[in-house]
Amino acid sequence: MLKLLHGFYNMDTNSVELIYSDGSVLTIDCEEVENLYNVTNSQMADLDWLVYHAPMEYAGLVVSGELEHHLKGTMLHGIED
Repeated sequence: MLKLLHGFYNMDTNSVELIYSDGSVLTIDCEEVENLYNVTNSQMADLDWLVYHAPMEYAGLVVSGELEHHLKGTMLHGIED
């Protein structure tokens, strides 16, 4: 089983990159995710907070398929539409 070593937001490519113990990299295109879920302004603010402050949590939500459930829940930043 591969061990996740590091995850970070790459602002040059607007993506979250996960680096695994074997040297492989999983890249999540944040714009594609936003387009897939057709996010609102408050959801966008929540996603922005996640990619900047908790990129591995963001990646976990995307990879697990739980992002849609997260977007329907309580927002982290306290801003509502």
